[in-house]
Amino acid sequence: MTIIDSQVHAYEPNTPRRPWHSVPNWPDHVTGDEMVGAMDKVGVDGAIFISPFSMYRYDASYAVEVKRTYPGRFALVKPVDPQDPAVGEVVAEWKATPGAVGIRIMMPKEAGLDPVSPGVDRILRAAVHNDFPVNILCWGNLGAAVTMIDRHPDTRFIIDHLGLLQPYVPPAPAEPWADLPKVLELAKRRNVVIKVSGACTLSRQPYPFDDIWDPLARIFDAWGFERCLWGTDWTRAFAVVSYAEGVEPFRMTHRLSESERDMLMGGACVKAYGWTPHVPPHAQE
Repeated sequence: MTIIDSQVHAYEPNTPRRPWHSVPNWPDHVTGDEMVGAMDKVGVDGAIFISPFSMYRYDASYAVEVKRTYPGRFALVKPVDPQDPAVGEVVAEWKATPGAVGIRIMMPKEAGLDPVSPGVDRILRAAVHNDFPVNILCWGNLGAAVTMIDRHPDTRFIIDHLGLLQPYVPPAPAEPWADLPKVLELAKRRNVVIKVSGACTLSRQPYPFDDIWDPLARIFDAWGFERCLWGTDWTRAFAVVSYAEGVEPFRMTHRLSESERDMLMGGACVKAYGWTPHVPPHAQE
């Protein structure tokens, strides 16, 4: 089975050479080398490297550097700016970047992004023109995401983190699955797939987080495994779970058949992004 993590973030220390925009409660650094090391320890073959918005905003240069070093291990997604009148050109330039497989729109409620704004329309038209899926961070704001999705039926969308608000520190919210009915309703839109990323951070039980499986089963039933992309959302999740703790419950659970696990932990990601990792032989030792 090829295992692909649908969402990881790596970054350098905060230095004047590449300063952070903000300082989240993440480790001082999780470099590309460190991310690959963590993946190798638990048998993750490749990952979709989402350039971390908290630190670098719309600058994906570090992700590009890491991709050059590990060309077979990462594919790249960068956030794009709806306020940039030249965002269409930005998307076209990103399309020409080796390893680029998608773009991202940040639309949590606090961002105040109008889903029918001209800037959003520019991004989504450019995504269709360049054959890119659009990743959406819309936790706590699923209604706005639905408005945007319904206005653009020709755009391919990927919903980050189950569309559910997830914690940066423990414990999980009192009602972590409160928006589950909205997530199930969203499954009716056939131009959308969903990342089952960061799911372990929603558990109110200790490792191996057995309470996630009943709500996840409802998501799998509604969306189908071909539209569900497993991922860790590490390092955002680091204060709640270790990297291994985000991987092993999905590899070890008896709630998934082998074919379901194969699709959830790799096959659906290949379908969504059109990318397959290549692992050097030494990483498999």
